[in-house]
Amino acid sequence: MTVQQWPEGPGADQDAARERYKSDMRTTRTSLREVFRADMPAAHGGVAVVVVAGVVVGCFAGPVAGGLLAGGFAVLFFVAVAVMYLRGIRGADAWRRSYLCTFGWGNWI
Repeated sequence: MTVQQWPEGPGADQDAARERYKSDMRTTRTSLREVFRADMPAAHGGVAVVVVAGVVVGCFAGPVAGGLLAGGFAVLFFVAVAVMYLRGIRGADAWRRSYLCTFGWGNWI
């Protein structure tokens, strides 16, 4: 049997320490979820950035390069839709989640 070392000393209440740890982890995860949350206006901004970048790349590097950029994001979107369907998420919710996953980074621009 191993002896666990607790910050409170050898007389610590193990159940209280575990509950405090779980509570702290829930708080941390909630904060991270809030920081990385994406919403529809942010996703629309991401699509706008991809369109503008595709046009700019198309003007300077040629239409094929602009098409490859847009096509890469389209492939990423459809892969995300396929993953949603494999996870059992169907209908409009699958499309919305895939859209947010693919273009939600527009929040940080």
